[in-house]
Parts: sequence; structure tokens; C-alpha cells
Amino acid sequence: MATTIPERAPGTWYRIQAIERAVAILNAFSAESPELGVTELAERLGLHKSTVHRFLVNLEAGGLVERNARTARYRLGLRIFELGGLVLQQMNLWDEALPFLEGLVRESGETGHLAVLDGGEAIYIEKVEARRALRIPSAMGRGYPAHATSLGKALLAGLPPEALRRLVAERGLAAHTPNTITDLDALETELQRVRDRGYAVDNEEYDDGLRCIGAPIHDHTGQVVAAIGIGGPVTRVTPVRLGPLAELVMAAARGLSRRLGAGRSESLATPALRVHTTPPERPAPGWPAPAPGLRPSPEGA
Repeated sequence: MATTIPERAPGTWYRIQAIERAVAILNAFSAESPELGVTELAERLGLHKSTVHRFLVNLEAGGLVERNARTARYRLGLRIFELGGLVLQQMNLWDEALPFLEGLVRESGETGHLAVLDGGEAIYIEKVEARRALRIPSAMGRGYPAHATSLGKALLAGLPPEALRRLVAERGLAAHTPNTITDLDALETELQRVRDRGYAVDNEEYDDGLRCIGAPIHDHTGQVVAAIGIGGPVTRVTPVRLGPLAELVMAAARGLSRRLGAGRSESLATPALRVHTTPPERPAPGWPAPAPGLRPSPEGA
């Protein structure tokens, strides 16, 4: 008689208990609990002390954990830091951002942009068009005055006060429409509002008839490295829609920031490798040429 193999839940065929336990041990460490003893780990994971000890011995041999000789407790090893650095080195802002940008455009119905800060300008490095008859005029690879755009203000809000004042002293605050902020004190007040609420608005400040919303993107060091947002005609991006659309923009910015390590890698110091913000070596057809002066890793970001 043929043997019947019992059905198993999807995804369980390749699960290996030993690996799952090793991962659970590594995940038990956190900023709040950087060091843990064998007994503490066993209690947290519901495992026998001898089992935890065997795993720790093997993880220590691989450099993934190390034992503090003074306290006899364990902590994550330097190999974890090295592996984290490799992950950051391989990440590319374009690759990571595009799914979030496409999702934002799909949910909002408006055109989406991704920008970095360079010399007081918001350089638009990616654009996803909305499927609308009326679209906003914007060009990838082009720089737009940061003080007059939502993405630019989201980026400026991440600068130290002295860096902002230096930029304004060098470039000034040119008026592009009657709504453009042209006073430093007013700009500083606006940027504090951006920090408080988590997003910036361009209320016809660069182009008459256009309203845009942008939010900052942070990397694993907490620095603002880019901004993501949407824009459209004021007839569609109305005051009534502003709140819901801002929530969508901030959700996309938070998701991309988490993808870049924000809020997850407090142990990674500032000298750690930064996320790449340069186009791929072999651009896909239609990839825009970088704007003149666009640096691989924007100093202002």
C-alpha cells in the first residue's frame, strides 16, 4: 500500500529548526539589551540552557556573537557589523525608492518625484507620471530652488541652522511667484513647521497653479538623504485632499526610510557606508543624465 505523505503548510518544507533558533538568538539582542546571558536568553526564547549554550558557542566561532570576559554575557560580534555594512554598500537609492514612488503615484493619482539636495537646489532624480491628462511640468536631472519646492523644503528642514543660513547667504531667496518665501526668518519658521508635521507643501510657490507635497527620507544614521513627494494642479490637490495626500506621502517616506535602515541600526556609527545615490553604471534606456554638479552623495543631504 502506498504511503501517504501528510500535507504541510506552504513555506514549511524548507524550514530548519536549528537556523530558526540561531536567528531567534541573534534577534534577541537590541539597543535596550545589548548583552544577554545564557539563562536570560533561554528564558526569553523558551529553550533549555544547554541548547542556547551550544548555539552561542557556534555563533561565537563564526564571529556573530562574542562573550564579554568580564561579565560572561554575550553580545553581537563584529561580523554582524561587517555584514550590515555590506548590505548598505549594495543598496542603491534608485532601486529602493522606485517601488515606493510607484505605489505613491498609484494611490494618490498624482505625479511622483524623488529628489536630493545639491547646492541649494532640489535635484529631481526620479519621476513617475500619473495617468492623467493634465500633468505637471518637471524634468528629471534638473535642479529646482529648494526654498520654493516641497521636496526642497523637506530637504532643507534636515540641515543644521548654520548650513541653512550659509546657503541662503550664498544663493539668496529668489521669488518665483507671489507665494514664494523670500525672507530667511519666514523660511526658518516654515522649516520648523515641516519638521513638526513631517511634510512640506509647495503652495504655488514655484509655479502658479501647482501644489506639491514632500517628505524627507532618512538613512541609518538619521540624516536626511532624499525627499519623496507628489504634485498636481491645485484643482486636484485641493485643501480638502491635502491631509489625506500628506499621509500617503509620509507613509511612503517612512517605508523607504526603514528600507534604508532608519530607526533600525542605532549601533551603526556615522562613518558607516552611506547608501548609494548615484545612477547604475549601466543605465537603463531613457535614464537621465545627472545634472551638472550633482554629487554622488549630496553634502547637503
